[in-house]
Amino acid sequence: MTIRAVPDTIGGARIELRQLRYFVTLAEELHFGRAAAREHIVPSALSSQMRRLERAVGVLLVDRTTRHVALTAAGARFLIEARQILDHVDRAAALAQGRALAAPTLRVGVLDEGYDAVRPVLRALQSRYPELEVHQVMAGVPEQCRLLADGRLDVGVGRLPGAAPEIAAEMFRLDPLGVLVPADHPYARLAQIPVADLRGETLLLADEEQAPEFNAFVAEVCRSAGFFPTLFAGSVQTLRAAADLVIQGRCILCTPASTAGASPNLNWRPLGPSVPRYPWSILWRAQDPSRYAIDLVRTARTLSTERGWRAATTSIAS
Repeated sequence: MTIRAVPDTIGGARIELRQLRYFVTLAEELHFGRAAAREHIVPSALSSQMRRLERAVGVLLVDRTTRHVALTAAGARFLIEARQILDHVDRAAALAQGRALAAPTLRVGVLDEGYDAVRPVLRALQSRYPELEVHQVMAGVPEQCRLLADGRLDVGVGRLPGAAPEIAAEMFRLDPLGVLVPADHPYARLAQIPVADLRGETLLLADEEQAPEFNAFVAEVCRSAGFFPTLFAGSVQTLRAAADLVIQGRCILCTPASTAGASPNLNWRPLGPSVPRYPWSILWRAQDPSRYAIDLVRTARTLSTERGWRAATTSIAS
């Protein structure tokens, strides 16, 4: 089966569905050998099909070097459409054969620190669409943006620093910032921890590659109090591992209120005197967003209004 190209765009060439499938696989693997193995062909055949596809569309889709395979900007745009075409073909075939259609899916990028902030939104969406399959992908905001741009994610959760024209964002929650400490720590007896008091503490921040935007936010809170924090020398990639270090007394963890229940052996206390609030946003593709991504944004907007998540005086317990 073939798709006839638009003449003034690709010169009357023909794009084969197998070429689209090969391209999507290569975009996911970014490695000719692994992609060829998945498609049960040899790498030279895959490379040949990619060249034919590029001639058909009239632009370079894949940047190839001896050590590097990456999508070009045109390739990232083409990937979104290629996936949609293949999905439509699969749907048409299922309908023609009388087979049940695959359940709708939503791919959500999120880290531990952001999951509890967005969990009520995901639950509300799934209550509205019980058939929806939500697939969570553990990824920091920088990686989320890359996956959103090339169509491998439908939505992300985090704070989007700077301008990214290909990514749309809407802030839905201002999450009070505080620290997690062991039950026997002096801070555990306080209702609120002055930010300036953190000057003498060792702070554990998020993994820098996963959440640089969160670390920058915490650093700015400390700088506003006149100091730069002493940072824990190691790093962890999960909230559970971070909680274990805090339980051992090796550091304290600066984290939003939504993660307060990370461990029953730890106490969360807000920072003060004016509690800083971390802005969580829903991120989605600005062009050709998933239907359920838009529904998730609307759900987040509704809950945010109902629960006062964006108000400067949001209750920490909400």
